[in-house]
Amino acid sequence: MLQEFFRGFIKIHILHHAEEGPVYGLQMAAELARHGYEKLSLGTLYPALHSLERAGYLTAQRRLDGGRWRKYYTLTPKGKEMLQQIRVKLRELSDEVLQHKETGR
Repeated sequence: MLQEFFRGFIKIHILHHAEEGPVYGLQMAAELARHGYEKLSLGTLYPALHSLERAGYLTAQRRLDGGRWRKYYTLTPKGKEMLQQIRVKLRELSDEVLQHKETGR
């Protein structure tokens, strides 16, 4: 069950970092490992990237980078709008869950 929750978090991370600039799979794997997702398999990451692309939240472009072809993902206007909505809901949830813990309610 925890993996299901983490899949959603991973997609939010991807959208957030794609807002900052184009991202590619191994770069995101390293970034997510920095946030505690060390055991994240590429078999989880790449389907997340592909589903965000299919949904129209990311666009992909292949580029030659240091002799390697990489697929770079960029946030679309639809993705930016979704990320803004996620941030509102995330703030509400965070405030409620963390306040509950602090006040003991």
